[in-house]
Formats: sequence, C-alpha cells, structure tokens
Amino acid sequence: MKHLQKIISLTSVCILFMTFFSGCSGNKVHSISDLDGKIIGVQLDTVGDTYASDIKGADVRRYFDGKEAVADLAEGKLDAVIVDIEPAKVYVENNENVTILDETFSEEEYAIAIKKGNTELMDKINNALDELSSDGTLDAIKANWIGENATGKPYNFSYESTPTDGKLIMATNATFPPYESMDGENIIGFDIDMMKAVCHKLNKELVVNDMDFDLVTGAVVKGDADVGAAGITITDERLKLVDFSNPYTTATQVVIVRKD
Repeated sequence: MKHLQKIISLTSVCILFMTFFSGCSGNKVHSISDLDGKIIGVQLDTVGDTYASDIKGADVRRYFDGKEAVADLAEGKLDAVIVDIEPAKVYVENNENVTILDETFSEEEYAIAIKKGNTELMDKINNALDELSSDGTLDAIKANWIGENATGKPYNFSYESTPTDGKLIMATNATFPPYESMDGENIIGFDIDMMKAVCHKLNKELVVNDMDFDLVTGAVVKGDADVGAAGITITDERLKLVDFSNPYTTATQVVIVRKD
C-alpha cells in the first residue's frame, strides 16, 4: 500500500510539473470574444495595449518589442498578441507557429506628432503631406513597403539638392516593421521614407532618433525631437500631450494566436 501511495504521489507531482511548464499551449482564442480572461501580449503604450486593457479579466503582458511578444506566444507563454496589422504580417511570416485571426478591431489613423502650439511646423508638414499625396509620392512610398509588390527596401529617391534649412529631428521606435525597423545600423521603413519626402519639401535634413515607443511622444513634448513618427495612432489621450498632422495612412489592430 505504501508503495502504491508513493507511485500515486509521484504521478501527481509529474502531472503538476507538466501542467506548470506547458504554459498556454494549444490555441484558446478563435475570435475577439474569446480574449476575456486570457494572457495577452502587447507593445507598451500602443493602441493594442489600450484594447487589451479593456478586455474583461485579461492578464496583459507588456513588451518593448512586439516581436518578443510573438515569440512568447509561439512558446505557449501567451494566449494572444494584439498588434497593428502590418507588423503582424511580418511577425507571422517569420514564425510558422502563429497566425492572424480574420476578425479585426476598428480602423485607426496614423499621423505625425508635433509639439503643441507649434503651428508653423504643423502647417509646413501638412502642406508637404498634401503635396506628396497629390503628386503620388505618398502612395508610391506606401506601395514600396506595404502590399503584394512591397520591396521591403528604402524608397529610391532621386533628390539631388542638399538641404540648407537645418535639421528636423524625428523620434521613432525601430521595432515596428514595415513602418520602422533596423537594417544593420540603419533605420528603414515607410515612416522613414515618408519623413524623408516631407523634409525634402521643407528643405531640411532628417535626423532619426530611435527609442522605446512609450518615450516617443514624451520626446516631442520635451522638445528633444521636433516630431514623432512611429506608426502613432491619433487618440484622445495623446491629443492631450501633442498635436497631430493630417493622417498619412490607416491601419487596424489584429489578434495573433497560435495555430491549432
């Protein structure tokens, strides 16, 4: 009897051990409605963070890099990751164990963050965006980074003139492909090329400073950067801190889960 009790005890320990280290293996999320009470990964201070924080009973795990959240999802440490659709496509392409749900959250608008009250710079940037939209440059830059024919390489500008009206400092977070990411020591992406085109209109040299996403708007508020461009969605909370240019593109939030 004592021998049998030891076997039962050891079996119970093994079951507990396997349960503990199995994490969240097996997909538990098949729609947005399944997110209640789940372990959800997000990039800190993003709209995905806001959505996840409003989900009933969710255990929200915040990351500085969405790629790390997806890696933890694939390993069974999370049930889902909420992130913008274009980075989600890149993450899924590089990880065969995860997929994107068909269901999405509402559409949102990306814009350039500018220090409150700097109407001169705001007007110049909006005028530049209007011109880039009218002449097709903005669409060409977007198509270069997003869509079936995207190259994933910096846009081939044919500018020959050298800027003579100083520098424009841009704060960004280079962990958000295809909007901004690292290519060796260089920061590349849709937002980078868009701001290069804007700066050409402004006759300014673009200087890009990489930082954590939750610090980007703060850098604009403090004057450490002239603008913030990092796939930043216009929200009521952010409008309390900074002003925004006219939107330059739209996006949606999606849910990444493990494959069944």
